[in-house]
Amino acid sequence: MSESAVSLNKHEVERLLTYDDLIPRLESVMGKFSKRGSSEIIQPVRSVVLIQQHSGFLGVMPAYLPAEGILCTKMVTFYQREEGSSVPSTRATVLLFHPEHGHVTAIMDGEAITAKRTAAVSAISAKLFKPALSEVLCILGSGQQARSHYDVFTKLFKFKEVRVWSRRKEMAQRFVTDLQGPVTVCSSVKEAVIGADVIVTATGASQPILFGEWVKPGAHIAAVGACRPDWRELDDVLMREAVVYVDCREGATAESGDIILSGAEVFSELGEVINGSFPAQREKTTVFKSLGMGIQDAVSAKLVLEKWNSEH
Repeated sequence: MSESAVSLNKHEVERLLTYDDLIPRLESVMGKFSKRGSSEIIQPVRSVVLIQQHSGFLGVMPAYLPAEGILCTKMVTFYQREEGSSVPSTRATVLLFHPEHGHVTAIMDGEAITAKRTAAVSAISAKLFKPALSEVLCILGSGQQARSHYDVFTKLFKFKEVRVWSRRKEMAQRFVTDLQGPVTVCSSVKEAVIGADVIVTATGASQPILFGEWVKPGAHIAAVGACRPDWRELDDVLMREAVVYVDCREGATAESGDIILSGAEVFSELGEVINGSFPAQREKTTVFKSLGMGIQDAVSAKLVLEKWNSEH
């Protein structure tokens, strides 16, 4: 038995990990996760080590799916960089292990996996919760998550208008230059979100930037930034008036400043809607607060490795 690990870089992961293959797997695993009580999925809440002197943290996200033969962990570092810094704020690596023997079978770029699986899960939320007639997409942010969300949302849904806002306008302009299709760069969050049917928040904000009074009734918000208990992207009005869905209740109540600091009530997990135990209230304003899950990384990494193996 060979124990040499496959090593896959960002370009290879991006090539192998397609949304058409990934979305059904994510829907399946999240539905199973939300049934709880079964031994099909073991996923503790993310362990976080603060790196205070450098304004960062290390997160470790293990997951074990016995039925699918997946043992995986992602290690991710996140740093609050100075504005304009050329150093990435996040770096991530995903390890796949042989469940029976314990050795590492694959080491792969975790940033590409994180970007694609996060956007894919947001797209699943939009499929369930967005207004039936959704013509305007708004993306707040201009980094890697903004790009992956643009890619999958414009692939799966037909919007008449796409708007982008970033704290630094030149970053938004650079972001738009790389895209296929017409995108409007907005100079304020308010300008970007007024009248939008679907809003993605993918920013590094630690204080609210999106306010409920600006949000069109019935809009859907996929909130993927603010992954610490004291960080926020959304204000109290929005969090308390919307129907709030999360990826994992335990994770949300431990890690999401948007939920903890607003006192908002979580209606259900996304997986509970997928498996039919809770309704999708798409006639109301909805927020999907995404923190990311080890099982999402695990099924993504397994898919990448399967495709790589089929080519070699």
